[in-house]
Amino acid sequence: MSVTQNRPNARASGPRILVVANQKGGVGKTTTAINLGTALAAVGAPTLVVDIDPQGNASTGLGVPRAERKLTTYDVVVGAAKIAEAVMPTKIPGLSLVPSTVDLSGAELELIDIPRRNFRLKDSLAEFAQEHPGRFSYVLIDCPPSLTLLTVNAMAAAHAIVVPLQCEFFALEGLSQLLKTIDLVKGNLNPDLEIQGIVLTMFDRRNRLSEQVEADVRGHMGDKVYKTIIPRNVRVSEAPSHGLPALVYDLKCPGSQAYIKLAGELIQRERVRLAA
Repeated sequence: MSVTQNRPNARASGPRILVVANQKGGVGKTTTAINLGTALAAVGAPTLVVDIDPQGNASTGLGVPRAERKLTTYDVVVGAAKIAEAVMPTKIPGLSLVPSTVDLSGAELELIDIPRRNFRLKDSLAEFAQEHPGRFSYVLIDCPPSLTLLTVNAMAAAHAIVVPLQCEFFALEGLSQLLKTIDLVKGNLNPDLEIQGIVLTMFDRRNRLSEQVEADVRGHMGDKVYKTIIPRNVRVSEAPSHGLPALVYDLKCPGSQAYIKLAGELIQRERVRLAA
């Protein structure tokens, strides 16, 4: 799939838009999106999670049954609804959601001949920011684990990327592929796109491989890697089956505490960026 198209106009002021992305599945991407969103909302930063994965796992993990997903990201990207119409509250105060369903899997074909097809989400978010200034401090976009038009839309709309990286043998290889994708998007669609940070997930201190992966990733990426590490944690894995973020399901578990620290680190990075 080509991502070459006219570059978008300058981004209007509005919420900080972060895309949670990794082309590899099973790395804790959706878990990171919903728990980071929950933590940001908990510290007083109203946050919107945009579920742009046809699997709809972020929507399920935030406790929204499929029957209640009346307007979704599919309606937004095909132009049938505005984001303001699709936004719905979650059980977490300060955290809202634009849900997804499997209908989104057909959007790519429907968008083939539509103008600015790579910028459908960006344009919708820009319109929302103009019509509802100050409603959200952050927008977190949860992507599918592949380079599709949906992922390209997310990256074209975002200011920066949060990369969850599982501590496994092929971690660096997957990261290398993602960095190439980011460079491609920067060169053709979104020259201001940057990496906000790389978060190591599913870390097991009993496994020497996890420590080796951490050392390798930090050696290659330096300060781009968050200091906070998300441990492998059963309670975090259980939470989505209850339709709850881990921070609500079990606030005191190590995984929840790690996501709270991650949110603090992310906010600090944003403060440093604004002060620069």
